[in-house]
Amino acid sequence: MSTAGATADPLAALGALPGVADSVESVRKAVDRVYGHRVMRRRSNAITSEAALRGARGSAALSGADWALEEVRRRTDFSGDDEARTVGAALRLTAEAGQLLSIWRQSPLRVLARLHLVAAADKADQVGRPRKEGEQVDEPLVGLPLPSAAETHGRLDGLAGLIIAGGSAPALVTAAVVHGELLALRPFTSHNGLVARTAERIVLVGSGLDPKSVCAAEVGHAELGHDAYLEALGGYVSGTPEGVAAWIAHCGRAVELGARESMAVCEALQRGAA
Repeated sequence: MSTAGATADPLAALGALPGVADSVESVRKAVDRVYGHRVMRRRSNAITSEAALRGARGSAALSGADWALEEVRRRTDFSGDDEARTVGAALRLTAEAGQLLSIWRQSPLRVLARLHLVAAADKADQVGRPRKEGEQVDEPLVGLPLPSAAETHGRLDGLAGLIIAGGSAPALVTAAVVHGELLALRPFTSHNGLVARTAERIVLVGSGLDPKSVCAAEVGHAELGHDAYLEALGGYVSGTPEGVAAWIAHCGRAVELGARESMAVCEALQRGAA
C-alpha cells in the first residue's frame, strides 16, 4: 500500500495506477453481463448457491485441497483428514460471509477474527485473534517473508482504518488490497489464505459490485493457478506501482472468470428449463 504515498485516500490513488482503470471497467462489464442474464431475474438464489459452492471449492484448492466439484457437493463429513478439514473450513467461511456484511465497514478486525474462528473450528488460544510474537504460522503454500507480529498489528490497524473511513476507490481495488494485505501479513496462526479470499468476497459483495455474490473470485483464482497467484502476490508485496497494479489486475481477472462461471451456470439452467 506504500505506493499510494501520503494521500487522503490511498486506495483511490491505487486506482490511478497504469492499467487499473481498464481492469475495473472490464470487471464491471463482466459482472453486468451476469446480472443481465434472464435466469438471474428468476433464479438468482440458485446462482448464488452454486457460486458459493464453487467459490469454496476454488479457495480450498488454493490452500492445498484440490477436490473435484462433485466431491465437494457430495461429501457431508469434512473431519477425516487435513484436506477434508480445509474444504470444510472453506464451506463454513462462504456460509458465514453473508452474515458479516453489515459489520465489515464498522469493525473489519472483528469480522476477520470471526472468520478465523469459523475456519479453525476450535477454541485454542491462538484462534480468533492476530498472532503474537514468536507464534508460528501454518501457511506452507505461501512462502513469502513473514512480518513481525508488531508490524502485522500496525498494518492491520491501518487497513481497518482505511475500510472504516471509506473513500472513492473502486470495489476491485479495495478487495484486492484487503486480499493482498492479509496474505502478505498472515495475521493468524493458520487459515490465512481462506480468510483473505473470504474477505475479498465480502468487499465485492458489500460494495454493491456483486450484491448477490454470484461472481466468485475464488473460482478465478483457482483457475488461474497457484503459481500465477503467488507470482502476482509477490508483485503486491514488492510495493512497486507495477507490482501492485499487476496484483489488482490479477484479482480483476479472477472476478471475471468467476462471472464467466456463473454465466455458464445460467446458460445450463436456461437450457434445462427450455
